[in-house]
Amino acid sequence: MSSLAQGIVGGNMAWPLVIVGIAMGLAMIMLEVKSVMLFAVGMYLPLETTFAIFLGGVIRWITDSLRDKRGFNDAQKARVDNAGVLTASGFIAGEALCGLVVAGLKGAEAAGKISKALPTVFQHPSDIVAALFMLIMIAIMINLPLASAGSPEEPAPPTAIM
Repeated sequence: MSSLAQGIVGGNMAWPLVIVGIAMGLAMIMLEVKSVMLFAVGMYLPLETTFAIFLGGVIRWITDSLRDKRGFNDAQKARVDNAGVLTASGFIAGEALCGLVVAGLKGAEAAGKISKALPTVFQHPSDIVAALFMLIMIAIMINLPLASAGSPEEPAPPTAIM
């Protein structure tokens, strides 16, 4: 990505890389890969980010499997999908906001405005506690959408009509 940006701004594009990318994209389209963009994103993002995307896909697969076993109609499936997207978006926004709060506290600590930014429990976190909270969040991300399926008689949300 850096080479591409420098090539656009500086005028010395790395054309072999661009041509290889185009060829790979065309090959994947001809092979009918279901999501070429996901493959492409996985090529340049770091492992931490791609693993989070993978874990989100696994959570989605589990939720879809449980949804299908319960025999929901199309309207209920759409409500489960909508609630799942909203739940995941909320977790992403919450993580970003927490990151901003921590960065602000660290900045205030570095500037000498406060003596200690974070309580000691956050300075040396436990892996067991982190794993426990991760399992709790996974359970929420699976059960909350399934619980919002509603009754079969309710009309479908607008996304199910499209």
